[in-house]
Amino acid sequence: MSTAPGDGSPYRAVVGGALDGLHPRLRAYFGAIPVGSLGRGEGVFDVVGTPRRWLWPALWLLGRQGVLFAVWQRDVPFTVVNRPIVDAAGRPAVAAERTFHLAGGDRTMVDAITADAGELVDFLGRSRRLEARFEATVSDGALRLRSTSLALRLGPWRMRLPRALSPRVGLVERFDDGSGRQQVSVTIDAPLVGRLYEYSGSFHYGIRVGEAGS
Repeated sequence: MSTAPGDGSPYRAVVGGALDGLHPRLRAYFGAIPVGSLGRGEGVFDVVGTPRRWLWPALWLLGRQGVLFAVWQRDVPFTVVNRPIVDAAGRPAVAAERTFHLAGGDRTMVDAITADAGELVDFLGRSRRLEARFEATVSDGALRLRSTSLALRLGPWRMRLPRALSPRVGLVERFDDGSGRQQVSVTIDAPLVGRLYEYSGSFHYGIRVGEAGS
């Protein structure tokens, strides 16, 4: 993917006019980021990670790539920066950096999301070797994502995990008028095992015009 800014929203490419059904404050988050600008937010995650320590060795490896972290912490401050880019096919995409201010030091989760064949495609980590595909829906002013497949990319090869074994990733993003904050919840569950990972919390977010280089 190129770091040159794009001029569209991958979310709108997938859900179309349904994006207008989002809460007005969420439209700035999932709509197109103007060229030369970025989106910036900060808030607190109520919980991050997993208490299942037997997963932590694998999470250490994923953490080095900026995917998931071997932690189980509460009340974690975080920042998020979204930048518009274009993918290899010239489609609008969004590159995100979420920095978790953990008790043991800052850790940054990175990904880039684009649209393909009616689904959102999220390339995870610095090497972008992990790929998650999502179906997206809008209901009650909130955006909901549900994973349809997970795959590992090695050069030209794409190895999709068998659906029976593949973890399920879910995201719900809404806006709470009472607190004036955006709320996000991400969960990862596996068949027969249950909850593998989660993070959820709330934050303030806005578009910073002319700050693309900051």
